[in-house]
Amino acid sequence: MGEAAGYRVIVDRISHEVEYYRGYLKHAVLQGTYVINNPFWWTADDKYFNYSVMVKLGVAIPKTVLLPQKGYPADVDINAESLRNLSYPMDWDGLLDYVGRPAILKPFSGGGWKHVYKVNNKEELLEAYDKTSPYCMTLQEFIDFKEYVRCFTFGKTDIMPVAYDPKERKYIVAHDYLTAEVGARVVKDAQTINLALGYEMNTIEFAVKDGMPYAIDFLNPAPDFERDRITPFYFEHVVDKMSRLVIDRALNGNVAQTWPRWEEMLGMGAPAGFTGAAKKAQSAQTGAAGTAGR
Repeated sequence: MGEAAGYRVIVDRISHEVEYYRGYLKHAVLQGTYVINNPFWWTADDKYFNYSVMVKLGVAIPKTVLLPQKGYPADVDINAESLRNLSYPMDWDGLLDYVGRPAILKPFSGGGWKHVYKVNNKEELLEAYDKTSPYCMTLQEFIDFKEYVRCFTFGKTDIMPVAYDPKERKYIVAHDYLTAEVGARVVKDAQTINLALGYEMNTIEFAVKDGMPYAIDFLNPAPDFERDRITPFYFEHVVDKMSRLVIDRALNGNVAQTWPRWEEMLGMGAPAGFTGAAKKAQSAQTGAAGTAGR
């Protein structure tokens, strides 16, 4: 248990699928290793919490509702008494009136476009919802976008917006895809998201409607960097930027930098408890958080 990790920096691209690595990486942090991304926060985080934080920080977010699960794993002892504090029946029409029609039904955590449904009415919503057990889902406003952007992000503030076709799941090499104003807002909001949540390797998706970028998905701590999917052009940029990030963190990184900072940015006080940062880093972080919040 006291054995040194043997690494100055580790880039985590697998612990969400192999639990052994998640456990090992937490131990590595304890031994002073700089892990990208922080395994403690990644374990705790979810998309609905992300949306709630970003609304408070001024990022445009589609209207979103958290839904109770349709069902539960067979080995979990859940009965009606366990759920007695939930309201029933659910007002499906009211939920759709709130988020609008059509709407998107998707998991409150997870990725890879799994278990994502576009629904146009209550009947389609119920049909899709009935397929979602045991996952916890969100119902979200559908943004009828003109442009869609997926940003590669490195070290919280280095943002690379890329044109993306979500229907074809295809990256597009187009350097004049956004207006200067929309591009600046995308970069600013992506920086706010990463600073608040602590991610140094991430992809952040925006759907742009009427000149406003709405943050759709930004919990991607092990983003797809596969060469043929992100195009050879962007692959070369990603390899270069990730290499520079890792070298910098090996030489200059402080483990305290890997923790989220939403507490500071929301004015709730200095980081404490589970999302805490080392005291010697707090003064520097507070100043940076003030700048990010403006």
